[in-house]
Amino acid sequence: MKPSHPPVHQIELRIAALSELFNSMDPTPFHHRDLDRDAVEFLESWALEFPPKCHFRIIVHIETMPAEDPTPLVSEAMRNYFDYKSVLALRNLRLLLIEGRTSLMIGIGFLALCLLGADLLAAFTTNTFFRLLKESLLIGGWVAMWRPLQIFLYDWWPFVRRRRIYRNLGHASVQVLPAKSQSGQLPSRSDPSPARAVPDRTLRKDGGPKDAHE
Repeated sequence: MKPSHPPVHQIELRIAALSELFNSMDPTPFHHRDLDRDAVEFLESWALEFPPKCHFRIIVHIETMPAEDPTPLVSEAMRNYFDYKSVLALRNLRLLLIEGRTSLMIGIGFLALCLLGADLLAAFTTNTFFRLLKESLLIGGWVAMWRPLQIFLYDWWPFVRRRRIYRNLGHASVQVLPAKSQSGQLPSRSDPSPARAVPDRTLRKDGGPKDAHE
């Protein structure tokens, strides 16, 4: 049985000019410049709707095409940007795990002290105040373990998933095409995967995300 290849999903963006794809406040050259925030949010939100192993093809429709083919420039810019985002996600994951280990050591120490205090108060269970204090120590000790448990059970995997998505977006095949007129429709999004999780959609800078069927 041949191994199945990851599905390739296509994402389309429509912009008026090449400069709209990049952050205008970033003075660095285009291929090292940050991408426009709206475009990044669109790409990320779209990519996160698919499994992390999926691959992507990004098609950028430009109404005013430059004299030279901008595909190599846009491809390099997206690769540099999302590779940076992948490294940043890995760094944030490491910082989170360091925080988790520190919180775990603090939580275990505090829990041990609370359990020790509760054992010392066990001899005074006939007194209502001491019995209440003992139960409070037990509850407080376990509450102190909430943060490290949250980190190691829930908080780490979104960073891993985003890092995989960023890597896939950074390795996406990029194509830049001249956009059709406003009266014409964008080319329909062809999705080689057998099932579609969401409807076709493109990003238009002048009007936000729109369905490709419209």
